[in-house]
Order: sequence, then structure tokens, then C-alpha cells
Amino acid sequence: MIMNIIKERLKKDTPRGLVLLIDIVIVFGTYIVSNFILNSFYGRFDIENMLMKLPLALIAYIVSFMIFKPHRGVIRQTGLKDAQNVLYSCLFASLVILVVSILQRTNIFYSEHRPYLRFSYSIIILHLLLTTVVMVSARVFYSKFYRTYVLGGRNHRRVMIYGAGDSGVITIGALQADTKFNVDVIGFIDDNLRKEGKKINGYRVYSPKSINETFILKNRVDDIVISIQNIPRERLNEISKFLEKLPVKIKIIPAASDWLNGKYSGKQIKTLKIDDLLGRKSIKLDNPIIAKEIEGKVVLITGAAGSIGSEISRQIATRNFKKLILVDQAESALYDVQQTMNSKRPEDIQYIVANIRDKQRIERIFETERPDIIYHAAAYKHVPLMEDNPYEAVTTNIYGTKVIADLSVAYGVQKFVMISTDKAVNPTNVMGASKRVAEVYVSSLNELAKTNFIVTRFGNVLGSNGSVIPLFKRQIQKGGPLTVTHKDITRYFMTIPEACQLVLEASVMGKGGEIFVFDMGESMKIIDLAKRMIRLSGYNYPDEIGIKITGLRPGEKIYEELLANDENTVQTHHEKIMIAQVCKENLEVLQGYINEMCVYVYSTVDNSNNFELVRQIKQIVPEYKSQNSSYETLDQLESK
Repeated sequence: MIMNIIKERLKKDTPRGLVLLIDIVIVFGTYIVSNFILNSFYGRFDIENMLMKLPLALIAYIVSFMIFKPHRGVIRQTGLKDAQNVLYSCLFASLVILVVSILQRTNIFYSEHRPYLRFSYSIIILHLLLTTVVMVSARVFYSKFYRTYVLGGRNHRRVMIYGAGDSGVITIGALQADTKFNVDVIGFIDDNLRKEGKKINGYRVYSPKSINETFILKNRVDDIVISIQNIPRERLNEISKFLEKLPVKIKIIPAASDWLNGKYSGKQIKTLKIDDLLGRKSIKLDNPIIAKEIEGKVVLITGAAGSIGSEISRQIATRNFKKLILVDQAESALYDVQQTMNSKRPEDIQYIVANIRDKQRIERIFETERPDIIYHAAAYKHVPLMEDNPYEAVTTNIYGTKVIADLSVAYGVQKFVMISTDKAVNPTNVMGASKRVAEVYVSSLNELAKTNFIVTRFGNVLGSNGSVIPLFKRQIQKGGPLTVTHKDITRYFMTIPEACQLVLEASVMGKGGEIFVFDMGESMKIIDLAKRMIRLSGYNYPDEIGIKITGLRPGEKIYEELLANDENTVQTHHEKIMIAQVCKENLEVLQGYINEMCVYVYSTVDNSNNFELVRQIKQIVPEYKSQNSSYETLDQLESK
């Protein structure tokens, strides 16, 4: 009981007055020891003479402590800066004593009545050294004592730092200051052969070649923190692949731009995520014209509560827009966006719960707000669900897009940017085909209206709602197995920020009629993605968590494409962005088919006639060939 009370008291910051008193006691003790060591060596130790000079020594150090304030540091988090402050204060005090002693020895200031002002130079130096060493050692000892005994009940972690540079040294300080974990740093890992075997801040530097499973188990290493600022994604990928083979958790420090007040704490160190490890260099766009494009404009975003829509909303919210209108039918999700929105002008952001299929409701919004730019992100996107519910795919992805596009023409919207998907290319499912029909419709309007209709097409978005990453995370939390539909299935991946950059860039670059696509590098095998997520989560594959092959779902492709068979690309000013050259023949005819289908879907009494809806989609998108789906019979009938 008493020990618990003492521990709780010690968890609070040590009073500065007490620290100052201890420092003064140290000065007193080291002064006596210095005199005893030197004067006893010469056989002239004089207690009276020593005590006569003691007040000046104490006054000099106390004044110096008041100037440099070494007692104001948090003792339990003593670091290099604190040690430097102690050294500076001791040096200053010794310099004062030295100057007084030198003046006392000159003819001008010499007086036999002031012997207490004359110090031995050797005692001044020895006292300086002893005081500095003892003050720093006392702080380090208390810091160790605090972490070991006072906070001994915390989670104990043994950590290695990958990167023996300045960032690595800072990381050690951040880890040791963390109040959640009791951290023991085993050492550094660094590729620089010149650092191998050396010690930095007292910690040994190891070569990656010496780090294997035996080393990790022998030293009981729990975590390896990658601490390299501005590390290229390719290099991060290489390091993570090496570390994934080891029975440790891999973590990474935040970017310097995310440090709080120029510093970061152990709480900011995060577990390395698969999002950080795309198999290509991250695509970054920094076009200053984007801000100018949005300046003074009324911007409307549909699907504003979704993964892409919400990120676009947040990015635009930092710009100098006139008004930002966020539309979504998902009330709770839109509320979450509202609560997390960070804008200098929240009064100019309007949140509207509405369904894009409700033409009258949407038209009232257009009539009232008069938008200049529209980012159309609202859509149903889950392949298996839309395969079973073509009516919903048609009414939202096609008719909903038609409503927004038609109203954009009627109310003189300047630019309409539609967010599409790589599943619209040579579609094999209802969802992808419905998005392709939407692409065709907005392209047909571009030829007839003043509004510039632009399409952006990209692959799977890491971390978005319903994507494979959250699914794998949930399965890992449950202990597995992870489910993959086919061992050879591949997908193109991009992050949410990358996807939103493409959309915003397209709104600037687009003149109307373009379909913008990313050069997304090589596609990634989903099974490899699953294995990496298992390892990054600290588990062994397949011993602890395995992978189960479940078979392709209805309409699912093994390989996705970014371009159709009859499409070519034109390069833009950015090497990673291309414009797909799509066939623009018969757009008026196709527009007629789309109008007929939209009339049919709302006029027919039997909305469950899925085969008729899919047949009409195939009429508009002849390259749509169903796979692993009941709608394959329609393709067989057509071939006959």
C-alpha cells in the first residue's frame, strides 16, 4: 500500500525546488571531495581554509543555476539537451570562480585580507568535472529508476531502430519518453558498413546481414522501428520485405511534416501498413493551378461521405472556394465527415442528405446553389452485390449519373468530373458495365453541351470502404484465415490521396471529353498482399494465420485492365497521367439507348426483370461479357 502511494507520488513531476536543492547539495559534496583529493595528495588538507572558500563556490553555482535553469528540465526524461544544460551551467560557474581567482592574484585586486577569493586552479577544474558528472549521472540514474521501478508495470518492449542517423537518435528519445511502454533499445540497424560495430549514443550499430531469426529470439526483440526520414517507397519496400521474415512487429516514424511543434513522441510511431508499401513510387501531384481553378467557385460533390468523396471534400475545404456543397444519401457517414472537416470557413460548407436518383430534389439543389464545378463520386461499387441487384446498379450508377449530368447542362455547370473505375474496361460484371454506360453518357453530352465532361479512371483504392484491406484486417483480428478468391488474381492499387489528386488534377487539365488514367505500374497479386499483411501484423504465414482460396465471385475478373482493346493513350504534361482515346462513334445512338433504358427501369412494373436490364446494358456496351455469372446465357444467345 505504502509502495503504491510512493509510486503514484513519483509519477508526478519532481518539484523544481527539490531538484535545485539536490543540485546545490551535489555542488557542496563535490567541492569537499575535490579539496580532499587534491590537498590530501599534497599533504595540506585544511578544513578551515576549504570552508572559508565554500560560500563563493556555492554562490557562483547558484547564480549559474538561476541563469541556465538545469533544474527545470523533466528529470525522468533526461536527454542530451539536459546534459548540455548542466554542462553549460557548471562551466559558467567555474568560469566566474576562475575569473575571481585570477583577479585576486593580480597587483590591482590582491589583498591578504581576502584569501577566500583565491582558489586553486586544479580544484576549480576538478570540481567542475565532478559536479558535471555527478549531476548528469544523478539525472540518468533517476530516469532509469523511474522507468524500471516506478513504471515497471507498463508494457515492456524491446526495440531496435532501423537507421542510425539523426532520426534514429531522436526516435530513441521519443520511445524512452513514452509513458505507455517501458522501452529497452537493443541497438541500431544500418546499411552503412562504416557504422557497423560502432556505438551511437551508447547503442551498437548492427549490419542487416547479422539480423536473423536467431538474433531476434536471442535478444528478445519485440519491435523494429524504421526511422529514416524521406525514405523512398521502393527502399521502404525493400526494408519491409527483409523485416517481414523476422518474428517482430515493424513500425515506422511519422513524416517530419506531421511532428508536433517540431518534435514527435512515441505515441506517433505507427505500425507499418500495407498502404505504405505500394509496389511502385508514390504518385504526387502539386499543381498550383488547382487552387486557382476552385477559387471563388461553388463546388458540389456527390457521394461526399464515401472514401473518395470525403477526401476530395477535405482537400477542397482548405482552398479558397466560394461555397462547398456535400451531397450524400448516407446520413451517418455524412455526419462523420461533418465532424472531421477542417476548414477555415465552415460556414460556407453545406451538408445535404439527398439521393442522386431523386431528380426533383437534386434539381432544387442546382436551382438554389448554382454550382460551377461538380465532382461526381456517388455510385454503387461492390461487384457481387450489383451482380444480384442490376436494378440498383442501373438506377444509381447510370440514371443517377444522368440526373446530375443533365442538370449540369441545364444550369450551366462549367466542369463535371466523374469518378469511374478500371472495372469499366472490358467489363465482366454489372457494376463495371454500369460505370462504362455512365462514361458513355457523359461523353455523349460533352459533344452537345458547353459543360466540360471529364472522366477519371483508376484501380482499387487502398483502405476505401469495402476494399480488401479492411477485410483482411478484420480477418486477421479474428485469427484468420484470410480469404482470397483466386491464387492468380491481381489488382492495380492506389491510395486514397493519390486517387483524389488525380480527380483534382483532371478538373484542371480536362477540356472536356477526356478519360484520364494513371500509369499505375505493375498490378499486385492479392495473395501476396494477404501474405504481407499477415507478416506486418506480427504473425507467421501459414503457421499462425493461413489463406483460404474461395473461388471467383460472380462477375469477378482475374486481371483488371485500365484500357479497353480499342483504346490507346495520349501522354499529358505529367508522366504518370494519360488520356485514353475512346471510340466516339455512335454516341448519339448510344445516348438514345441509355435514355430508353432509364425510362424502362422506372416505368416497368416488374423491376426484378434483371435479365432484361442486363441485356440492355450489353446492347450499349458490346464488349461486356459476363464471367462466372448467370448472365452468361445472354452472351451465348447473342453469339447464336
